[in-house]
Amino acid sequence: MVVLFQDFQPLAAIATTPTAAKKLLPLTIATGATLWIPESLTGFTDASGGQDAHPTIQVYAGSLKTHLATIWHQYQGFIFGLATGAVVRLISPLLEDKSRDPAVVVVDEMGQFAISLCSGHQGGADRLARLVALQIGATPVLSGASVGLGLPAVDMLGVPFGWRKGEGNWTKVAATIARGEPVEVIQEVGSTLWQKHLPKGHPFYFEAAEDSGSRGAEETKDLLNSSSTTTNYQLPITKSRIWIGFTQRRFSPESELPKVQWHPRVLWVGIGCERGTSRELIETAIERVFQAHHLAMGAIAGIATIDIKADEAGLVELCRDRNWPLQTFPAEILRSIAVPTPSTVVETEVGTPSVAEAAAILAGQESCLSIGNSKPAAILAGQESCLSIGNSKAADILVGQASCLSIGNGGQDAHPTILLVPKQIFRLEGEPGAVTVAVALAEKEYTGRTGCLFLVGTGPGQLNQITPAAQTAISSADAVIGYSLYIDLISPLLRPGQIVEALPITQEKQRAQRAIQLARWGLTVAVVSSGDCGIYGMAGLVLEELRFAGWDGISPRVQVFPGISALQAAASRVGAPLMHDFCAISLSDLLTPWSAIEKRLTAAAMADFVTALYNPKSANRTEQIVRAQEIFLQYRDPNTPVAIVRSAYRQDEQISITTLDKLLSASIDMLTIVLIGNSNTRNHAEWMITPRGYQIGESE
Repeated sequence: MVVLFQDFQPLAAIATTPTAAKKLLPLTIATGATLWIPESLTGFTDASGGQDAHPTIQVYAGSLKTHLATIWHQYQGFIFGLATGAVVRLISPLLEDKSRDPAVVVVDEMGQFAISLCSGHQGGADRLARLVALQIGATPVLSGASVGLGLPAVDMLGVPFGWRKGEGNWTKVAATIARGEPVEVIQEVGSTLWQKHLPKGHPFYFEAAEDSGSRGAEETKDLLNSSSTTTNYQLPITKSRIWIGFTQRRFSPESELPKVQWHPRVLWVGIGCERGTSRELIETAIERVFQAHHLAMGAIAGIATIDIKADEAGLVELCRDRNWPLQTFPAEILRSIAVPTPSTVVETEVGTPSVAEAAAILAGQESCLSIGNSKPAAILAGQESCLSIGNSKAADILVGQASCLSIGNGGQDAHPTILLVPKQIFRLEGEPGAVTVAVALAEKEYTGRTGCLFLVGTGPGQLNQITPAAQTAISSADAVIGYSLYIDLISPLLRPGQIVEALPITQEKQRAQRAIQLARWGLTVAVVSSGDCGIYGMAGLVLEELRFAGWDGISPRVQVFPGISALQAAASRVGAPLMHDFCAISLSDLLTPWSAIEKRLTAAAMADFVTALYNPKSANRTEQIVRAQEIFLQYRDPNTPVAIVRSAYRQDEQISITTLDKLLSASIDMLTIVLIGNSNTRNHAEWMITPRGYQIGESE
């Protein structure tokens, strides 16, 4: 369960009364939160099993106000079991900025409401409130304007894809969206999945237009400086603009049009350096290159170099402090990459004519990021044409030509990796070493996240038949994938900004492959199945696809959330037919040879198992249920009770209690479960009962 709340770890809960503590204790166990209680409630710890039994409980001394000030910066989120007014007074002196404040959620003592109080968007309090509400069966209270519109918050829309927020007036752009006024989106790179899952009537316009009366001179300059394509069409008069790209734009403070910028992490920085080159020199060189070429530092995906530099102290330190991945490649791989400025000097030293350019290009190719590291050695970046940090500027060269940069709206169709900046060589007076920098535009953005697959069973489909854990998994996921009918049934659990992909019933394998693709990219993906996902559901198929692909069992992470199986749901609607040994057999021969299915039917009938038949009949597959009846009639009495349950717990539910000899007279389709009793099963007052097999009066 803790994995569902991983984005909020470490997480704290605060209770000051026994009632609140009892309400929050199960929640803290489920979420991995620490429950803080005052010394006056030490009796509660004894009554609840003690702190040894519940290590999540911690006791604070003195006033809560003082204690809260001490721990405020230690946690990503807080769940308070106090009155809202009291929480407001407690946290108000501690609030700094919405980009840094933790998520704050308030749960009333009766556990009826989970209120997103502070840092709803960037801190994630809205999402935390939803998840808490699902766990305790409460109503989430969210007051943000974007929630009512069904829109992702503008300052959160790039978070699932690892984008970095750039400069701009985020408050004014958010206000424009809240008023439903037109917002122009100019997206040069990055995933467009967020665009494809917006509600109808959203205020966004996505094509970039040429200069029109709706733009002032500064806006026109912004557009001309961008690398997006232009098309002729008439935009409505936009009230704000969102730029999504790798370029660093400077917005004029005099402009009346509020603008913001997101930076997908699409730039890989190739580095070659002498042994002992300082971290300061490497960082300064990168910053100068980015300034000279108007590139955003927030768009950096990571650093790429030759494997013998994997232990270079300055490089390792810079990547650690900046939280950049360091991707290294062996010389024989780098040598295979064609580059514009190869060097015989470098080839003599390290076995490849290019380090910075080749490494940047390779890192930008998604398929190359699994290439392992090799052995460390020494390297000397000794090129003669050196550009000193003290010089005015780096050469303004774009090796891909301007036309190569017209990537349109990004999206899932990857473009070839483009070398934006060829190698630039830097030295800095007073700093040891020399560094070579090159920059490549990647095929797809780097998310910086470890993907996760939630394999979720939704039971019969009614929300109250789905476990709290499964509901939380669905709501917390970045993407939800499933058969269209099942997606419709869980629609109340979906939230604004989620990627929701519904595929036809025959495309189970495609669903599994798509989910794995998104999870490997770094998203958290919920794959939903009706019933239990591990019983004729998607769990086995997803794990099978992972195994075939050489999955290491670690990334992406996988968690299975069980649900009420179809046979359990059907049985509950007709009594207790499964009280003794039973089995389930699918009559679909799409994945299993019919000869094998016939053997199982014969074995189950002979062994007197209560038998649940899945997928009994489809429009094109009608003979299997006939043959199943024939087999069972060879070993069972014709009057053996049979239950035929279609769409259990759904609005169009149909239930029929009959006998084995009359089985085929009932309406049966793919949404039906057929339950065939054993030799001791009996019907009584429209209920189907199978004895447990114990002697009367025997204790359980």
